[in-house]
Amino acid sequence: MFKDRAGSHRFNPPLPWRGIRMRRVEAGADLDATPEPVVIPVTWPEQSAAGLVALRAAPNLITAPEAASAWIDPIAARASAAGLDHDLAPALHDLLIGRRAAPSPGVWRNAPEAIPGFVVNLPEFLDEALQFDAVGFGRAVETMVVALSLVAPSAQRLAIGMADLSLLLARLDLDYGGEPARHLAATLAALLAAHADIASAALLARGMAPGYPITAPTLPRSCTIAFLREAAASAQARAASLGLRQHRSLTGMLLPCAVETVLGVETIGIAAPLSALNSEGRLAAWAHARLVASGRSAEDALAATIAGADPFAVADRAALHAMVEAVAPFCAILPESQSVLPARLPVRSAVRDKLPARRGGYTQKVNIGGHKVFLRTGEYPDGRLGEIFLTLPRESAAFRGLADAFAISVSLGLQHGVPLDDFVDEFAFTRFGTAGAVEGDAEIIQATSLIDYAFRHLAANYLGRHDLAVATGDDDADSETGAPLLPLELPASGSVRVARRPKRQPPALKLVS
Repeated sequence: MFKDRAGSHRFNPPLPWRGIRMRRVEAGADLDATPEPVVIPVTWPEQSAAGLVALRAAPNLITAPEAASAWIDPIAARASAAGLDHDLAPALHDLLIGRRAAPSPGVWRNAPEAIPGFVVNLPEFLDEALQFDAVGFGRAVETMVVALSLVAPSAQRLAIGMADLSLLLARLDLDYGGEPARHLAATLAALLAAHADIASAALLARGMAPGYPITAPTLPRSCTIAFLREAAASAQARAASLGLRQHRSLTGMLLPCAVETVLGVETIGIAAPLSALNSEGRLAAWAHARLVASGRSAEDALAATIAGADPFAVADRAALHAMVEAVAPFCAILPESQSVLPARLPVRSAVRDKLPARRGGYTQKVNIGGHKVFLRTGEYPDGRLGEIFLTLPRESAAFRGLADAFAISVSLGLQHGVPLDDFVDEFAFTRFGTAGAVEGDAEIIQATSLIDYAFRHLAANYLGRHDLAVATGDDDADSETGAPLLPLELPASGSVRVARRPKRQPPALKLVS
């Protein structure tokens, strides 16, 4: 039984949570928020607590069992009313306890969503002997389809998607950019889609929808885990024999949100691991797993790095593009991609292309989460971006100095030929305080950090990448700021890009109490 700080609220955890050791940590939805007490299992990482804070539906003491019951109990009640035989509640609790899967934010808050979904944490289905639990995976997917159908009976599109593919591949000692990795990812996506079809067809048999034809895209010719391909083929055959399903589409990957934080996911969806280090400058989980799987020590990796080799096989944009193409036939909702990657401009490390003494540019003034920010740009005569300045008039001297140094570093990179695309890909959607609502920029209304705002603004106005301007997905899918953010979008194609000055923004109306 858990008791909150006021002593007035008591909660008896459901049966699946009894006997699980718990711990109390302090966490906030973001770095600027006041930490709150959160109760989570001892096996969960601390970042899971921050995800629960961001997803909570009530301002009470936050406990993992209580947060789970808040969305699982209504689903179980609807299942009972509909006469479904599925024992949904224990199955859903078990998925969350094991951090195998969790639903989209609207399900947590019992709020309507255009496309409700689930995030499946792939590495949690791989045991210590590196055996993938294909049976449990299929059963879990079918449970998710039934649960989402009860949450949103009229929804014709669901989004059940995979997460942390890079960690799964690292544990199997597979290069993200290699063909075996793509074949494995495609086979997993096919297995997921087939079991989703089976569950949806069973719902259709109850007369819940007009029905949509079930198709089975061709499986990869091979798979590192041999029985996994057989399981996918068997599931596809079973789904095809059913003919029709209830939903128009069932698979997809929504924009990053706090759900991934609860699950402890390091990379979103099928995103490539773009660095062997995490945001704290330590070895990333996938990189550590790759060392363990390959039998190498950290000293071996360091020696290889000094010698100019890449011991972790860090992926590039081409590898990400190839992975998206491999998974696309089995996934209805994917980030926008492109058939041809843009040519990378050479980095001229020895020659600096300085800006003229008199140069163009503009100054953008915004408030981010109540913090005043000035972003100033300098342009070459042809309109290309050549420098940026970040002014934070109300911050501490140390923070202002860091912002100045960062802006100078970016400016030097631009003047030495580093494409703005590279900076945008690296820094867009980074998450730390200051974060929150943006006032003063009509195109970007929310930012996960000062750096996130700056580079999404520059991408929109100098690269024409308006897909990054507003952090919402298809059908207004929810987006949260409490998640690890590694976007899957590839850079927009094009040849020579001409800088665009932002349109003059209308004055913002700010209500002051």
